[in-house]
Amino acid sequence: MSNNQEKPLYEWNSFPLLDFPKKSSVLLVFLFLVFYFLYYMTIKLWDQPLYYVLGVLLLFIGIIPYFVSTRYEFYDYKFIVKYPFFTIEKRYSEFGCFYSDKNGIMISTFKQPRRLDVFRGQSIRFSKTREEKAEVIEFLTSKLKQV
Repeated sequence: MSNNQEKPLYEWNSFPLLDFPKKSSVLLVFLFLVFYFLYYMTIKLWDQPLYYVLGVLLLFIGIIPYFVSTRYEFYDYKFIVKYPFFTIEKRYSEFGCFYSDKNGIMISTFKQPRRLDVFRGQSIRFSKTREEKAEVIEFLTSKLKQV
């Protein structure tokens, strides 16, 4: 893991649920409607509560990063992404390029963007203020190829 003596070059926290209250409110209302629809279909009509639980779990697993605080730390030769229950530590040498996406940047294991980046790459979400964006992009440009 990381060396406690080493200080990150760049670090910030991202917590979309609290950073974007209007978007979060709309999302929560939408989720409530989806959960109600799933409940009505699976429990009331089909009498299959297992399908309800599976549907809710699959939906929530897909959007869990929105509901937890994430800490990003960039060092000279690696970066660390800290979620509440686990930590991801990766070296820049494992990646081929990076590019901007709607929430921040995607660091790809390929030399060019691919559809598999969601599964193999690492998404980096900027903070609400995006103060770190320019510096991190410049830093990653020196480490990786920008597409």
